[in-house]
Amino acid sequence: MTTKPITRAMIMAAGLGTRMRPLTNDRPKPLVQVRGRALIDYAIDRLVSAGVKMIVVNVHHHAEMLRAHVVKRKDVKIVVSDESEALLDSGGGIAKVLSLFEGEPFFTHNSDSVWVEGAGSALERMKARWDPDAMDSLMLVAPTVNARCYEGRGDFFMDEDGRLTRVSEHRVAPFVWIGVQILHPRLFDGVRESKFSINPLWDKSIEKGRLFGIRLDGIWMHIDRPDAVTDAERFLADLAPAA
Repeated sequence: MTTKPITRAMIMAAGLGTRMRPLTNDRPKPLVQVRGRALIDYAIDRLVSAGVKMIVVNVHHHAEMLRAHVVKRKDVKIVVSDESEALLDSGGGIAKVLSLFEGEPFFTHNSDSVWVEGAGSALERMKARWDPDAMDSLMLVAPTVNARCYEGRGDFFMDEDGRLTRVSEHRVAPFVWIGVQILHPRLFDGVRESKFSINPLWDKSIEKGRLFGIRLDGIWMHIDRPDAVTDAERFLADLAPAA
C-alpha cells in the first residue's frame, strides 16, 4: 500500500496548566523546561525529525509568550491558532484549523508528552503502520508498566491487529495513550459544534473498528506536574549525564 507522506501536524498547547502550578504562574505549560529545554521543543523536534514541514500550535494561557517562542523556529513552518478568548477543548481546537490539513491525515501531539525511544523512531513506525483506508486514528500507546509520572488506570485494550477498545469503569487497562496520534480528518465529519471534546468521536470510531494503536517501544513520561519535571530530569540525567 502506498500512502502520501504525512507532513503536517498540530501540537495541542492551549491548556491552562493548572496541575503544573506554580511553574505555570508566569508561563504556559509548554514552556516549562525539562533539562534546560521547553516541553514544546521536545515535541517540535520529534515531528521535524519525522519529516513534518508544517505545525499548527494552539495557544491560550500566556498566549503571546508561547507565540513568541514558537515563531523563532526556523526549521519548520509554524502556524499559531489563537484561542485566547475561549478554549475550544481537544476536539474544537482541532476542528477550528482542520482546513489547514486539506483533507490529508496529520499528527497531533500533546505538549506534555516526552519519551525515550526504544528501537527506532516511534513516529516513523507510526507512519509505516498508518492505513488511511482502515483507520480514523492511529494512537501511540505505552504499556502502563513503561510509563513514568503516570498514576492512572490506563486507557485502552489492544487486540492482535492493533484495534483499541476502552477500559470499563473500575478496571485497569494495559495501555495508556501518550498524547500522540495520526488523525484522519474524516473523524470530524458531521460535527457542527465549535467547543467539544474529541473523546466522543473516538468512541464512534471504536464502534466502527477504526481506532487503532501502536505500542511505544520505549519509556514515556507524562510531564503534567512539578514533581513530574523533577522525576523526568532525574531519569534523563541517568541516561545521558550532562557534560
